Amino acid sequence: MKTKDKDFALQPIPKDHRRGFLSMFFVMLGFTFFSSSMVAGGTLGKGLGIKEFMMIVLLGNLILGLYAALLGLIGAKTGLTTPMLTSYSFGKKGSYLTSFLLSAIQIGWFGVGVATFALMVNKATGIHLVLLIIISGILMTSTAYWGMTALTILSIIAVPAIAILGSLSIFNATNDVGGFAALMQLEPSEHMSYTLALSICIGSFIGGATLTPDFTRFSKSKKDGFLTTFIAYFIGNSLMFTFGMVGTLALGFADISEVMLAQGLIIPAIIILGLNIWSTNDNSLYTSGLGFSHITKWPKDKIILFNGFIGTVLSLVVYNNFISWLTILGSTIPSIGAIILADYFLLRRKEGYQTNQIKTVNISAIIAWIVGIGAANFLPGIPPVNAILAAILFYSGTVLVDKALNKQKKTATIVSQIE
Repeated sequence: MKTKDKDFALQPIPKDHRRGFLSMFFVMLGFTFFSSSMVAGGTLGKGLGIKEFMMIVLLGNLILGLYAALLGLIGAKTGLTTPMLTSYSFGKKGSYLTSFLLSAIQIGWFGVGVATFALMVNKATGIHLVLLIIISGILMTSTAYWGMTALTILSIIAVPAIAILGSLSIFNATNDVGGFAALMQLEPSEHMSYTLALSICIGSFIGGATLTPDFTRFSKSKKDGFLTTFIAYFIGNSLMFTFGMVGTLALGFADISEVMLAQGLIIPAIIILGLNIWSTNDNSLYTSGLGFSHITKWPKDKIILFNGFIGTVLSLVVYNNFISWLTILGSTIPSIGAIILADYFLLRRKEGYQTNQIKTVNISAIIAWIVGIGAANFLPGIPPVNAILAAILFYSGTVLVDKALNKQKKTATIVSQIE
């Protein structure tokens, strides 16, 4: 007897399985509450003044939020996962390549999250590191296994806890250095260009933003998909950056859990760190399951168990050796989302996604993807933005040329028939 897939990994989400604004908002906020964003915020805090920091974070998260929200709108309208959307833009076989890459990167980040939590708790409590890795890996895999229902419950718990306890800790840290006025007077210890600062801000979560349709496909309307995503990225990511900046300037620690440890708040620190990583890690594992399910057609929940096992077993290896490699791989992601956007607005917005339009491989999309990767790595400016713009421009150009050629062929056919 087949087990029913309540998350509809290989088909559109039916209307009667969609969720309301509030539950989706918590899921998206939980996704953006990410430790790496705090570290990125601490990096910006060292190189920018407070006013410059606020300008960069708001502008960067505005760009990131719009990019994610547009993808969220597509997910909500179609009910399709990111891998299924790439079937239309990259072709059936082409989508296997992008899905493999996206999923493998998410497993890598899952492993990094497990190791980060285990190492911090080991440092604070002395509990055996391997035991902590096993326990945290099992717990984080379990919520991903149970799908969107478990992700929603976890996010509803994690988001208020992180926001409230984190804010209280940062408030105390600010008072320790003489209050907010004194914090505003602190000068950056390093110099950072605005271009680099924006690159760090946008690049810190561009990979997650590209996978937004995996979650917003559960939204009841396009409006909900767009707004929950935009607000979550704009507020959630900005809050994480602010936590990181204040913690770094006040106590020298970007991660709020490390700030709490420095304040002697061991239990709250473990809770905050655990919820922070868990609320992102389960989403990463969930999306990896959708990607490999798309490739293999195997049940998503079984794949999630396997991915969680691999991510847990390799967590220390990934943490110690491949964070930079994962970041480099992350530069390949923005152009995938850009091509999905261009494909939707140029070809699918009115007619929708028709399965008979799926190609085996869409060469134009593959080339546009490569062009985007090249623009991210070799052109001056903001790498994620370079990738998005270059991929959109190239892909849009090929679509428009193709339309013009098809129109010319139709005209020639009509003329020949008249003659």
